[in-house]
Amino acid sequence: MTAQDRINAYWTGRAPSYDAYVQRPERFAADQRAWSEVWSRALPRGPLDVLDVGTGTGQAAMVLAGLGHRVTGIDLSEGMLERARRHAAEMANGPVIRRGDAVDPDFPPASFDAVTSRYVMWTLRDPDVAVANWVRLLRPGGTVAVVDSTWFPKGLDNASENFADFYDDQVQAVLPLATASSIDATAAVLERAGLTDVTVTPLTTIYELDRRFGVAPNHEHQMQFVVTGRI
Repeated sequence: MTAQDRINAYWTGRAPSYDAYVQRPERFAADQRAWSEVWSRALPRGPLDVLDVGTGTGQAAMVLAGLGHRVTGIDLSEGMLERARRHAAEMANGPVIRRGDAVDPDFPPASFDAVTSRYVMWTLRDPDVAVANWVRLLRPGGTVAVVDSTWFPKGLDNASENFADFYDDQVQAVLPLATASSIDATAAVLERAGLTDVTVTPLTTIYELDRRFGVAPNHEHQMQFVVTGRI
């Protein structure tokens, strides 16, 4: 298995429990409101053509579509894609969900007004190559907006997640942001890709929701950020 094969297999196995956590009824409405605000502030007024890379179960893609954007979500995990397609089918004007590589999306240049991701940068192989490819897909004035945090600054081997069978040394060797100790490392990737006005914004509303409802199993309560840049 390649490193990416192992990552795909891990997230396919995680898909049912991950989706159940995202969809839990006691927090769902509050999450929708909060994430709608996050993406509304991160992106220009639409409707836009948006590519959501590493879409997972489609949480961000669904919120973006709910804001009126024309959204395509791509992922390589078949388990995640199955969940995302199910949710998209239940929504009028929902996102288009297709198999695709976040590092090398297979679209013509200048296909989108924005490229987004949520919780992808840390588990992204070759992030510099990936973001350079995203920039190629943007139209003039386009935006990259990524949400992430510094999830594992002490290393994946010390994480409480059950990574051992999939995030082995081979995988960790190609994930330069997995153990970053500062979100500035993610911002630097956007800057190296030639994006301008790179901005890091703490997501205080999400932090407060995590405080109120609790965080995902095996996670700590910590600040998340949206990092944006424009061409």
